[in-house]
Amino acid sequence: MGIFVSAGDQVAASESMALNELELPRVVAPSAEKIIDTVEAMHDVVATRLAHPRRFRASQLKALERMLDAHQQEFLDALADDLGKSSVEAKLTEIDMVRSEIDHAQLHLSEWMESKPVKVPLAFHPAAAKIEPQPLGVVLIIGPWNYPLQLILAPLVAAIAAGNVAVLKPSELAPATSIALGRLIPQFLDQRAYAVIQGGANTSKTLLEQPFDHIFYTGGEKVGRIVARAAAEQLTPVTLELGGKSPAVVMDGTHAAVARRLVYGKFMNAGQTCVAPDYVLAVGNAAEALEKQLAKAITAFYGKSPIHSKDYGRIVNRAHFDRLVSYLDQGEIIIGGGYDEATLKIEPTVMINVDPRSPLMQEEIFGPILPIMSVDSFDAAVRFINSRPNPLAAYLFSENPRLQSSFGDQVRAGAIVHNAPNLHLAVPGLPFGGIGASGMGSYHGRHGFERLSQMRSVMVKTAVVDTLKAIYPPYTWAKSKIIDKLL
Repeated sequence: MGIFVSAGDQVAASESMALNELELPRVVAPSAEKIIDTVEAMHDVVATRLAHPRRFRASQLKALERMLDAHQQEFLDALADDLGKSSVEAKLTEIDMVRSEIDHAQLHLSEWMESKPVKVPLAFHPAAAKIEPQPLGVVLIIGPWNYPLQLILAPLVAAIAAGNVAVLKPSELAPATSIALGRLIPQFLDQRAYAVIQGGANTSKTLLEQPFDHIFYTGGEKVGRIVARAAAEQLTPVTLELGGKSPAVVMDGTHAAVARRLVYGKFMNAGQTCVAPDYVLAVGNAAEALEKQLAKAITAFYGKSPIHSKDYGRIVNRAHFDRLVSYLDQGEIIIGGGYDEATLKIEPTVMINVDPRSPLMQEEIFGPILPIMSVDSFDAAVRFINSRPNPLAAYLFSENPRLQSSFGDQVRAGAIVHNAPNLHLAVPGLPFGGIGASGMGSYHGRHGFERLSQMRSVMVKTAVVDTLKAIYPPYTWAKSKIIDKLL
């Protein structure tokens, strides 16, 4: 354990401390030639239609499930190494989330793969039309570091279900998990159809120069723009799961459940969750009561010394730690504010009197700091949210159906959730994705299957009897009357 810095001593101590980094393994990147060869081999496999049959898709989903079952403890250990995640939190938010996606896909795979008939206008009879889902081909999945297992394997479930082959690029900032994935996926999945490529920015750059049929990226907006530009060069469709500043509007701060849910949603994974409440807008006099309830909830969850709690994670690396510490002087700390440089832990922190123009309120926090701003009214809260880029999620804590309806009507976000931050991610039938700066495209369940499929139009009409004579030139008066009646 390193030296603990209290909120009051943070500036002086930060300047005098040595820069301690945690010792983690490093991923080994392949050569550019190896990357190119891997992608080319994947395209060759697509031509064989190896991944198209339902039996193959089902077998690979089952194999992925077996991998999680057989090596659950190894993944839990890796997640603890990378992010200090407790085994319960890691199982709940990483492994069980992927299992849920696998189970849902296995249950509905046959239904998803079925063609859907479409009505044909009378003028074209006899004929039949349908929509049939077709695999896209080779999918590149670039995963993030904050949920390094869930957020690379959940898109893989969608890719497998849709009959694609896939190249996975896990995050080098979560090396223990990435190394485990690189070793285990080839053991359980068909190596002809699925490959893991390790590395950092140079590896990603080389991958983005290769031809893919879809790119699925989860991460920050800055890199998301790089991915989108690279994809545009080859007209490759993309799914971008980004982030942003997800607001939480609190109408009444007296309810203990509101504080508990905010604390759980915000400080899970030490605040490093893309849909975590980024800041709170407390309406009217809700702030004072809410602050007291938040303090109680934090102590109840993590004890009087959260940094020493086995259930509380750490910041991923020194760069993100320093960025978060720099926010601590941009308002008044009323809860927490301490940190430990050696372990990269920051206490669950609540701040008030923050400037809306400060970096704290302009940048996605992505850490365990929760600013609270008081606003005069519900309408003022909505105006504040709408004056900023579209968030990945927007939360309203209110039991009032009229306010819930108004919030959904007026706020544009990837998801609207009432009274339960983050919970929508665990519902396989709900599409998960952003809008505008928070991303494009959505997945989970059927939505992921369709996102990674071509919904192809198919029409069949006999040529034995030519029933289209009425619409051929030359267009006589009689033909025009027939066309008017038929169409």
